[in-house]
Amino acid sequence: MVEIVSFRNKEVEIAGHLHLPENFSEEREYPALVGIHPAGGVKEQTIGSYAERLAEHGFVTVVYDSSYQGASGGEPRLLEDPTTRVEDARCAADFLTTLPFVDSERMGVFGICAGGGYAISVAQTERRFKAVATVSAAPMGEGSRGFLGHLSPVAEQIGALEMVAAQRTAEARGAEPVYAPFVPETLEEINEDTPDLLREGYDYYRTPRGQHPNSKGRFLLTSMDKMFAFSAFDQIPELLTQPMLLIAGSKADTKVFSDQAYELSKGPKELFVIDGATHIALYDVPEYVDQAIPKMVEFFAVL
Repeated sequence: MVEIVSFRNKEVEIAGHLHLPENFSEEREYPALVGIHPAGGVKEQTIGSYAERLAEHGFVTVVYDSSYQGASGGEPRLLEDPTTRVEDARCAADFLTTLPFVDSERMGVFGICAGGGYAISVAQTERRFKAVATVSAAPMGEGSRGFLGHLSPVAEQIGALEMVAAQRTAEARGAEPVYAPFVPETLEEINEDTPDLLREGYDYYRTPRGQHPNSKGRFLLTSMDKMFAFSAFDQIPELLTQPMLLIAGSKADTKVFSDQAYELSKGPKELFVIDGATHIALYDVPEYVDQAIPKMVEFFAVL
């Protein structure tokens, strides 16, 4: 059962879906989860599918479109602001605590792709989340300063920031916004050198397999300074003491990020590698999702 809900992050109204367990009763108290979608995604895509499956196992689960994206409010549109994304998750926790059928002492957070990075980030300082799980985690800050775990030369990073600075000046003077794609926008952009993440990202986001009209698959170019300034992993060793589950495919070119988070953590942790899965395959391929969901259910039983 799914209810359309909304809550606020300051002045921005956040559009959400609340997935409720089978045989739901308002007379009971349930453990609850917050689910965070990938960059460029929306609640109706992979994060919603995971939420539906987790609700079937007894978890009240809320997923939502991030501020400035999807059906949620906020201007400028398609801004990818990591700090706001983390605050969205806190506000989702606020919302859950207002529901009489949610046990506010038994809340967790999970995320997919960039949502996994945001889940790790928010869990470091949001103690209402008692456990954190990720699927194909790809932290936005670490990912933007390099590519698939390989840090870009400092000169290249500074060059990118100079470009963003020039674009901000142009927009301040009346120029139109510029957008950048998260995944290729046309099939012609893909060749034999295209990483699996981007090749399969096109197949998921740009074809009937996973596309949704609210999922634009691109971001405001002037988001990049905020992305460069953000780190999802910086406080893992000291502050992430809650149990952490990292699910990654053995063939995922982003597995390096799950490996890094696992090595940084000094708390309870598990790296669950699904043989044969790529980054995007864990979004919706039954063979692999059917392994991820039971593992998450087992893990969130700690709540």
